[in-house]
Order: sequence, then structure tokens, then C-alpha cells
Amino acid sequence: MKVTLNDRGMSELDELSIQAIRFLSMEGVQKAKSGHPGMPMGMAAAAYTLWMKHLRHAPSDPKWINRDRFVLSAGHGSMLLYSLLHLTGYDVPLDALKNFRQLGSLTPGHPEYGKTPGVEVTTGPLGQGFSNAVGMCLAQKYLAARYNREGFDDLFDYDTYVISGDGCLQEGITSEASSLAGHLGLGNLIVLYDDNHITIDGSTDLSFTEDTAKRYEAYNWYVQVVGGDGTDAAALEKALENAKAEKDRPSLIQIRSIIGYSSPTFEGTHTAHGSPLGDDEIALIKKNCGWDPDKSFHVPDEVYANMNKCIERGKELKKISDDKFTAYADKYPELAKELKDALAGKSPIDIAAKLPKFEAGASIATRKASGEVLNALMPEMPLVLGGSADLTPSNNTLFKGAVDFQKDSRDGRYIRYGVREHAMGAIMNGIAVSGILIPYSGTFFTFSDYMKPAIRLAGLSHYPAIFVFTHDGIGVGEDGPTHQPVEQTSALRGIPNVRVFRPADANETAQTWKYMLENRDEAACILLTRQGVTVIDQDKYESAENICYGAYAVIKQDNPDVLLLATGSEVKLAIEAAEKLAEEGTKAQVVSMPCFELFEKQTQEYKDSVIPPSVKARVGIEAGIDQGWWKYLGDNGIFIGMSTFGISAPQDLCYKHFGITTEKVIEAAKKLTK
Repeated sequence: MKVTLNDRGMSELDELSIQAIRFLSMEGVQKAKSGHPGMPMGMAAAAYTLWMKHLRHAPSDPKWINRDRFVLSAGHGSMLLYSLLHLTGYDVPLDALKNFRQLGSLTPGHPEYGKTPGVEVTTGPLGQGFSNAVGMCLAQKYLAARYNREGFDDLFDYDTYVISGDGCLQEGITSEASSLAGHLGLGNLIVLYDDNHITIDGSTDLSFTEDTAKRYEAYNWYVQVVGGDGTDAAALEKALENAKAEKDRPSLIQIRSIIGYSSPTFEGTHTAHGSPLGDDEIALIKKNCGWDPDKSFHVPDEVYANMNKCIERGKELKKISDDKFTAYADKYPELAKELKDALAGKSPIDIAAKLPKFEAGASIATRKASGEVLNALMPEMPLVLGGSADLTPSNNTLFKGAVDFQKDSRDGRYIRYGVREHAMGAIMNGIAVSGILIPYSGTFFTFSDYMKPAIRLAGLSHYPAIFVFTHDGIGVGEDGPTHQPVEQTSALRGIPNVRVFRPADANETAQTWKYMLENRDEAACILLTRQGVTVIDQDKYESAENICYGAYAVIKQDNPDVLLLATGSEVKLAIEAAEKLAEEGTKAQVVSMPCFELFEKQTQEYKDSVIPPSVKARVGIEAGIDQGWWKYLGDNGIFIGMSTFGISAPQDLCYKHFGITTEKVIEAAKKLTK
């Protein structure tokens, strides 16, 4: 029996609109001569059903605070999203689709946060978007617990929808994030799994034959399987309704779709995944569908009229939401003000006034100092969420009075990520795009390697996430080279738009937290010691408040003979060396360089005052590799640090073994100034 449109729960207008999505997607890729047409063709019907019948969004205001979120985790299929945005009335004109993947276009090869209206997060690296969505759902649950009240239980009630592919579900990060989402019972997460059985290499039978549905059931997800060819809107409609009704578990809707759907030549093949179909093939598909093959980027008027209904519907939804917030503000003015201030980037407290002061001469690990700063600030900063990847006692990330975020405590501000570093980073990014919440979390610095893709995307997208890394060098000692990060500092500094702070002592640590919490335009990393570090005397030396410049002269000299440049715990070695050199008549200017990235943003006049160009004798000191240092040391400088992996021994012996000592600094300074 022939399956009719009515059998599939679709009208002729629905079918025409879905075809428009497919053709815009094919043609955008074809014109660019680059891209991935197959997924948009296979998932057009599912995406149309979701966007037109379930997604609560406002094309006229993409940042409406209580909108549902949509994440295209399979970001290679970006033309699907761009076509939807254009057709439903977002400020993504047809010319933008024609300029897919071109210089300066609103439609880059993979969706980018902040570039295209309606794009919620940057996706493309598989699994990142899926994991971001877990953070977005976690944020909604927390915001609802804090702000929703009787009569206002829908102030924050949005859901997050994801389109994910086989590639996303194969990535390890997705397993980590899915496991945590199931544990937390995030019923506001609904994933449409594009189960098209194709990857770049060919059929998924080559490497991916698990029972995905059973895996997700084991994660405590609500799983539904929609068979057919991905075009049964009635079945998908029912599955979406079921998923929305499930409040205690995240949902996976496994859709057996066909990649390259409707292409006579490439349907169901891996060729459709990542290559343009060709003009002749597109013309043939159009002819088979009753479209004029000579018209490109053509959208029938009735399709615009149909899909532009989202504009007025969105305005109505937003007005209802805005009116409700006005009434909420009358009844709960303090909570409303807190929200408005957060959206405007205002801190609820005077952070400087709350910072603890640390006594000069005391020995305190900067990880411990960081914990004391959090204890002083976090009780009065309810929109900052903390966490750790199963290293809370070591990272000192738990603050006094913190409650865990769990199924039965949605108002909890501390997230137990478990041993899931990669997912932790991506989930933090998802929390950060709430526009209200600031996430921070901790792990050992060496495990930043497990988080690098998420940190990179935080830099690319300017997510205001704070990554706390402790055990920052060979001072880790007995744990040995596997846990001693020697190349990680330079690796993080190489990521654009990520501020990497390595504070010298407890007071620099406090000032770093102040800076990170007050400046939310970029991601930040703070690198902290396991071992005790002597607190620098700020009455004798320059103030730690100068960390806002990225680097400053702790010991300032007129016409210095030598510059001693250092970060973190090694600043103390530089100060000790300078004092001993002074006894011999050598003037050493000591520079603490907690953040290279911030220093580079200062005026040339300031930079020259800290690192005078006329002084060629320069010594760099850091318990890591020298990558990135030679810009400051010049051809005549000497670097005292690491050139190999570390060693298992007590931390004092580690420093002595590798020659990172006061004596070696003095020796280098004398060599350069004799």
C-alpha cells in the first residue's frame, strides 16, 4: 500500500516546506563547493516538525530568556540550521545562505556562537554540542529552583533539544555527559538521534554495532525508537510529546533516517555525507519533486508564509513571558533585580571588599588560598556554580555552606562531575551560555589535556567559564611525571581568547579571582600549587592588585642590570635571587607574569616599563617548558625551567634535580651581566 502524506501526519504545505529546507541545504553546499548535504536532507522532516510544532522560540528576539534551546550537535550539517533560521524569520537573509562558508559570512562551515542569530553554542567537534546541552539543561534546573515561585512556576521552564548523529554518540565525551545527565535526571533534555548508519568511512557496521538504545536505557534515559525513513512526522510528533511528558529522565529519540534522502544516486551512501551532490543531481532531485530545476535558492511564497508564522508566534510567547516577569518583579523585586543585574554583568557584591588578605611570610599553597577566597565570596554570589571532577578535597573548590546539585536539590550550587573531565569542560560551556550563571570547576592541571577541546571552544566562543587547575608543576612531587604538568601551561597559553593565570602567592590568587569574576568576556584558567608558597610582603614589594595588567614589577629598579621574569611559585625564587644580587651591587628588576595574555593587551609604554627594551640581560623562571618565553627573553636570555618530563621525588628534590633554584637564578644573572 502506498504511504500518503496524511499517513505520515503531513500536509502538502508541510511537504513543500520540508523540500525547501532540503533544497536550500543542498544548494548552499553546492555553491560553496564544500560542506555536508546528506544529514540536512535526511533530517529535514524531523527538524521541521520540531521547529514548527514544538520549539518555543522567538525569531525577532533570539536571546529571549525563556526560549527553548536548539543545539545542532552534528554541526557539520550546519546548512540544516541555517535554512531553518532563514525560513522561520531570523535575521539570516537568503544571501547569507548563498554565501555559505565564505569570508565574513553569517553562515560559517560549522555553527559559531555569537556570529549567527539563533545559534546557541559553537558545534562541529562531535559530542561538544550534545555535552553543552547537558550544561544548558542543568542551568535551567538551577534557575527554576532559584527564581520560580508559586504563580510563576514557568518563569524558567525551557527545554533543550539536540540533533545528534552517529559520530556524536561514538565520541567519549558524549558518553561522559550522557551518564551524568541520566544520573541527574535532566528531563528537560531531548535528543533527536539521526541514526542514518553512515559515517565518513562508510557504513557504521565497520565500527559501531552496539545497541545504542540499550546503552542509553542503562544511563537512565527514556528511549524511543522511530523507524521508517525519517519522514514519519506523525510518529515523531508522538515521540516528542512523550519526551516532553517525561520529567525525570532525559530523552533519546532514535530516528532511523536516510542520509541524502531523495537523491537517486547518493541516497544512503557515505558520499552524501561530506561532498556536494553536483548540479545535475540537484536538478534531477528537483525534477522528481516537481520543482523547477532551473531555479536556485528558490523558496515558494507559501513556504515563507507557513514558516514565518514562527515570528508572530514567538512574539506572542515572548510577550506573555515579559508580562509575567513584570508581575514577578512587582511581587519579588529583589530577585528580579538580581536577575537584571546578572544579565547586565553586574556583580551582587563588592568583590574587592570581601577578598581575604594573607599575612606576609606565611606559607600557603595557592590551591588552599583559592579555597579561602571561594569561602569568602561564594556564599554571597548565588549565580556562580562550582564543581570538580572527583577531586574536590585536592582542588579546594567546595565552599562553606555549598549544597550539591542533585535530583532532589536543584538549588544546589556544587556539581559533582565525577571522573569526567572532558564532559565537565563542555557542560561548563553550556552553563556559561545561560547569560546569567558563571561556572567554575577543578581538576589536576595535567588532566587539562582531557579537557582541551572544550577549553578551545570556550576560547573560540568567548564563554565566561573559569577552569581551576591545581597541582601546577613539578611541585606535585612524589606522584611523578604522569601527574607533573610541564607542557600544559604553554599549551593553554597557545589557545586564543583564554586568559591563563599562574599566581605567585595567596594574594595574587585572591586578585586573580577578583579579575576572573569581574571580567566575563573570555574564558579563564587559574593554575594553582599543591605545595606551600611564601606570601610576598606587599608593604615591601609591589601590590598583587597589579595582576590586572598581566605582569608587573614586584621589585622595581631604575636602570636595572638584569630582569628576572617568573610566574607562580617561581616568583619567590626570583625575589630571593634579586636580594642576594643586590648585596653584590647588581640591580635586578623582578617581574611577576601571572597572565601573558593580559600583559600583551597593555600599552607599549607600560610593557616597556615592566620589561625595559634596553635591558638585554633577562632570566625566565618557570617550572615548565620554555615555549612562549623567548618573546620576552630575547636572543641573550636564559630560561630556567623544564626541558624533559618530571620525576618522582619529594618536591624540594624535584626542584633541585632540575636546577630550578635560587642559586641557579643567581648564576644565570651573573653570567648575563659579567
